[in-house]
Amino acid sequence: MTDIIVIGGGLAGSEAAWQIAQTGLKVRLYEMRPAMPTGAHVGGDLGELVCSNSLGSNLPDRASGVLKSELRRLNSMLLECAEATAIPAGAALAVDREAFARLITERIAAHPNIELVREEMKEIPNTPVVVASGPLTSDSLSKSIAALSGDEHLFFFDAISPIVRADSINMDVAFRASRYDKGEQDEGDYINCPFTKEQYYEFVNALKIAERIELRSFEDAIQTGVKAGHFFEGCLPVEIIAARGEDSLAYGPMRPVGLRDPHTGKRPYAVVQLRQDNLAGSLYNIVGFQTNLKFPEQRRVLRTIPGLENAEFERYGQMHRNTFIASPKLLRPTLQHLTRDDLFFAGQITGVEGYMGNIATGLLAGINIARLLQHKSMLTLPQETMLGALCHYVTHADMKDFQPMKANFGILPEMHHEKKIGKREKGQAYAERAAKALENYLQEHS
Repeated sequence: MTDIIVIGGGLAGSEAAWQIAQTGLKVRLYEMRPAMPTGAHVGGDLGELVCSNSLGSNLPDRASGVLKSELRRLNSMLLECAEATAIPAGAALAVDREAFARLITERIAAHPNIELVREEMKEIPNTPVVVASGPLTSDSLSKSIAALSGDEHLFFFDAISPIVRADSINMDVAFRASRYDKGEQDEGDYINCPFTKEQYYEFVNALKIAERIELRSFEDAIQTGVKAGHFFEGCLPVEIIAARGEDSLAYGPMRPVGLRDPHTGKRPYAVVQLRQDNLAGSLYNIVGFQTNLKFPEQRRVLRTIPGLENAEFERYGQMHRNTFIASPKLLRPTLQHLTRDDLFFAGQITGVEGYMGNIATGLLAGINIARLLQHKSMLTLPQETMLGALCHYVTHADMKDFQPMKANFGILPEMHHEKKIGKREKGQAYAERAAKALENYLQEHS
């Protein structure tokens, strides 16, 4: 007998199913892939990473690091999988995406309390359920959610970065280094493609005039109860950034701070960074280079990047529709629906952005729905914690400018200091306060 249904085998759904199953309750996890593809995923494993392979900073005084510390304390299974499949990425936690998804799938499939069902769930069932269907929710389920929420749907267009074969990168031009490396340049975790001032402006002009893919394939989204689409500011295509001003990229994903070209001994005018994408080190993704250029245009324009003259692409960048609900009107900070206690939402569909945010909300939704069935009080984490602050934001934001939000110190209650302190000291203070708040809360609700 199934106690709880989880819809969606992505990051949030997999974590939710695991947390529920760990309490002894029976879970049926629905994942429509690979029988029903999404247009962005490439395989059928659970927890597949569609965009970057980085889960953000691992530093304890950074917002993403604070969230990871909280998830370790809360026994996140997916964070364990990420750390088990980690690959070099400086201070960030990056994974071999195939190994990561494979490990999640193996652990879920082997759990005695989880039944993995490979088919589409077309409507929200009238039983305890966690909806973690993600940004690429199917049309049928989207209509069911829209009907329940009074058509309070939103969506934005998101983009993914190209992946390059490592052996096609010209290392006579490119160089290895992480920003602010103190060691030898060739020990850096990133491959850097340096630009002169002239090369940079030529590249920007090439981006501006390159042909883009028309977004007609997403127009049917409007018929499922969603509003007109827009780009998410935290994941803009490079051609959109370039169109905002000639220096926008140089101060954005192409900023060269903390880097020096060992071939010239000088700081580049701008730089494109590539990050290892698989454990073998045979694939690298272009960091922060989401794009919607036509594939032949991507090949032409990206090959004007110094060091990528002969680049071979394993995957081109592309756009996909990300769907999320109007959480401030629909959800409580427990991630329960306002009008139905046994209905929970988790992951990117709630308006939480970033891999770790998706995992974290899946964890909380899983814990809370299990507590509901066990007649225990719901967990509403303190706003001083990063997860508590994220859940508070998506359920209390002003709908006029509600956009997906990832972990950042700006959503935490402000801290007042007697004297001015630096960014790192401030991050450490937030981290210490968050850890203390979480520990005290868990002791009170154990």
